[in-house]
Amino acid sequence: MSVSAGGAGRGGRGRRRGRKGPISEINVTPMVDVMLVLLIIFMVAAPMLTVGVPIDLPETQAKAMNADTQPITVSVNDKGQIFLQETEIQLEEIVAKLEAISKTGYEERIFVRGDKTADYGTVMKVMARISAAGYKNLGLVTLQEQDK
Repeated sequence: MSVSAGGAGRGGRGRRRGRKGPISEINVTPMVDVMLVLLIIFMVAAPMLTVGVPIDLPETQAKAMNADTQPITVSVNDKGQIFLQETEIQLEEIVAKLEAISKTGYEERIFVRGDKTADYGTVMKVMARISAAGYKNLGLVTLQEQDK
């Protein structure tokens, strides 16, 4: 009985002494931790990167649109400044710039975003210029009303 107990104990100690070389196992736990932290950071930061011009959109009860391609966005902020995508432009330049960047010609979808405190006349002037140029897919962007 003492012989079997001594042999099992000695065999266990013998393995520990013989293991003096480098460990060939890869510990992936720190890598997984870093990847999860990066994932969380990107998930939080991604929505903040989608819109470049800060605009306080009005709320409506309209449903969200399904979009396959990214539309061209024209924004009017509360100071009356006009932005094409994220670049400030003058009202007179809007048609020429749209023609330069539209991929499908006059069938290009164009969304007009107007701050809810923006001058209504400025938003209508922008829409009139775009419509008079021949663009057919023109829409206003709003937020959905929140139940209060």
